[in-house]
Amino acid sequence: MTAPQIVWLRRDLRLADHPAFHTAAQAGPVIPVYVLDDDAAGDHAIGGAARWWLHHSLESLSRSLARRHSRIVLRRGDAVRELAKLVEETGAEAVHALRHYEPWWRKAQGKLAQRIDLRLYDGNYLMPPGAVTTNGGDPYKIYTPFAKAVLDHMPPRECLPEPDVLHSPDRWPDSDDLGEWELLPTRPDWAGEIAAFWQVGEAAAHERLEEWSGDVARYADARNLPSQDGSSRLSPHLHWGEISPARVWHRLDGRRGEGWATYARELIWRDYAQNVICQFPGYASESYRDGYSGLWRNPHRGHLIAEELQAWQRGRTGYPIVDAGMRQLWQTGWMHNRVRMVAASFLVKHLLIDWRHGEGWFWDCLVDADFANNAVNWQWVAGTGVDSNMFVRIMAPLSQSEKFDAAGYIREYVPELADLPDDQIHDPPDDCRGDYPVKIIGHREARERALSAYRAAKEEG
Repeated sequence: MTAPQIVWLRRDLRLADHPAFHTAAQAGPVIPVYVLDDDAAGDHAIGGAARWWLHHSLESLSRSLARRHSRIVLRRGDAVRELAKLVEETGAEAVHALRHYEPWWRKAQGKLAQRIDLRLYDGNYLMPPGAVTTNGGDPYKIYTPFAKAVLDHMPPRECLPEPDVLHSPDRWPDSDDLGEWELLPTRPDWAGEIAAFWQVGEAAAHERLEEWSGDVARYADARNLPSQDGSSRLSPHLHWGEISPARVWHRLDGRRGEGWATYARELIWRDYAQNVICQFPGYASESYRDGYSGLWRNPHRGHLIAEELQAWQRGRTGYPIVDAGMRQLWQTGWMHNRVRMVAASFLVKHLLIDWRHGEGWFWDCLVDADFANNAVNWQWVAGTGVDSNMFVRIMAPLSQSEKFDAAGYIREYVPELADLPDDQIHDPPDDCRGDYPVKIIGHREARERALSAYRAAKEEG
């Protein structure tokens, strides 16, 4: 019988438009493999909420494979070692995989290629990093010219169908039991509301795309209104590769108007973030710009600062839109995009707490926690990034809440304030707050403190 082909899965848990699956299926019997390697990523091992998603996405893919009389082999440990062992155990001709650009995966891909026949394909992004460059041949650092260059190459490649047939090997290698990985929380089970909020898997991703395709026309405005269901909510499906961005692009392309144009730019932002981490692998832990180290108040150096960080994490800052967002994050594993910016800005500018504390919290709480997107977004808000918002541009949470009509959103996630009228709910009077906390710091005071600290840091730096 023809030698088996291993398909190494990571954040590409789908069958449709999957170049590695497509090619492997044409070459021989296919052995799909997922290796849970928690050590390679160091501080960026998969976070708690994302592990919940991973469990259910693997279950969904397993059911899809079973309908094709196939299965997924689960292994835990060093990915390079486990894959090399599987090649030896099965006599596989090659390992097929989609390229991943996180620094630990790039290192693993390099090591594995030295030991076995590793065949890498592009498929998780509109265009692979390095596909577009400046006139001088250098990678782009700034988003706007990068996006323009990508748009010049759109639409993306045509999508591939699911493999017609997946032949099985003569003998399947041993596999871990998914439940033994304990990816799901149990003591306590904090994922109940996450489960109610999401449908997971490739079929769910396609269903969500179809549901939302009729709403994309109003996306330019609706994406800023947290009280409306205007977001695509495709981000976790894209992150886990349950659907390809090429599939999304082809489904929505051709729709006229600013809604599609806005969403297209956000798809390109995913590519831009990968472009950044390929140039700066330490971007999730190192500020790109110098001169900020003296700006931050360190929660490890004072219990009051630590308490403020905890108040932000728990949605107890006294700013309703910030707290609604942080509670939505905890309850659902996701936060509305406009509110993400407001909440992130509040941490780094109102509280002057290092952006890395926010990056770490989001990493653990988001079902769509993406190494590149998370780091690039946090450094953009903090003003420390290669392409970022100026630090002195400080979002005003109270006016943002009123401007973008967040009253209904606040009532949903801050029920203590649900009975307040719209003209009070964005900034409740102290005598109307009940058990809801007063502001941890006033907006004007926080703004003046942030600007003063910024000037002092620049003078010292």
